[in-house]
Amino acid sequence: MKFMIKASYSTTGIKGMTSGGGTARVDAVGKMLAGLGGSLESFYFAFGDTDVYAIADVPSNVEAAALAAAVGASGAMDSYETIVLLTPEEIDRSTKVSVDYAPPGS
Repeated sequence: MKFMIKASYSTTGIKGMTSGGGTARVDAVGKMLAGLGGSLESFYFAFGDTDVYAIADVPSNVEAAALAAAVGASGAMDSYETIVLLTPEEIDRSTKVSVDYAPPGS
C-alpha cells in the first residue's frame, strides 16, 4: 500500500535533524521502512506548516499504524499525518462497487 506522510518537526526534532543533516534523516526513514517490509519512494523537506512530505510503500495499514505510533511517541514531531494513496486502477474498481446509501432526509 502507498501512503503519503506529512509531518512537522518539534523543536527537539529540528535540533536532531540539523545535527545529522537531511540526507541522514532520509536514510534513517528508509531503514525504518525497510524494517517494516516497506520502502521509501520519495522524501522532501518543505517550507510552511509541513516540514516533510514522504511517499512510502508499506505492506498494510497495520505497519502504517505502527510507524505512526513510533514516530508520534518519539516526540520528534509536532504533527504527523498518514494519507492513504489510491491508484487510478483502484478508483476504477471502486466505481464498480454498488453502495446502498440513502442521504440524510431521504
